[in-house]
Amino acid sequence: MAKLPDQKIATLYRMVTKASLCPHGLKSKDLLERKGYYVNDVHLKSRAEADTFKLKQNVDTTPQTFIDKTRIGGFEELTLYFGKIPKSLDTTTYKPIIAIFSIAALLAFAFTLTSIGSVFTGQTIEWFISISMVLLGLQKLQDLEQFSMMFLSYDLLAQRWPRYGYIYPFIETGSGLLMLAGIFTWLSAPLTLFVASIGAFSVFKAVYIDKRTLKCACVGGDSKVPLGFVSFTENIMMVSIAIWMLSKL
Repeated sequence: MAKLPDQKIATLYRMVTKASLCPHGLKSKDLLERKGYYVNDVHLKSRAEADTFKLKQNVDTTPQTFIDKTRIGGFEELTLYFGKIPKSLDTTTYKPIIAIFSIAALLAFAFTLTSIGSVFTGQTIEWFISISMVLLGLQKLQDLEQFSMMFLSYDLLAQRWPRYGYIYPFIETGSGLLMLAGIFTWLSAPLTLFVASIGAFSVFKAVYIDKRTLKCACVGGDSKVPLGFVSFTENIMMVSIAIWMLSKL
């Protein structure tokens, strides 16, 4: 891409070899171009060339970006330079839970439309909560060990019986699937009511009584979602659907 008149210039040093293509280098280049910079893209074509560059600039990693002859740094430093918080430094975010609930809602609408021929009915709410349970359980099942460690920090039953932290994701996922299929409600509803009631009380005690600042294990063990209103709401939703399903038996 040719440089435009009066376009700002940035110089980017990044690893580009046959065996290695630095993803952070590509991200840095993309970010600079989106910010309107002409990128003088300098490829470091071997490990020796990269090591020589790092030694000369007294840096530990590549890529490295320079703007107005001033070294900005790697991708995270470049992100901060443009006023954004890098994902690795973002200690609190609701994005995962928003994504899960949004997809669950869209799937519930899709199920309603294809099976009932309407966009929204009472069944839509049941499907929304059931799908949410399956998606949230799936997140936990990705790394049971890490989830159980985070879960232990606030769940009252897990603190008394640590093995419960390994069982909970299977109960949540399995109950959601059974409710979604509309079968074995006599099993799924009581299980959901049991785990969600304990969960709601545990979250309420940790956040609103003990005033603790914790991360929620609701989307898995590496969650940056704060424990609080969202976590409490998740459990209340599960309690509500369980009571509703039991009332229909």
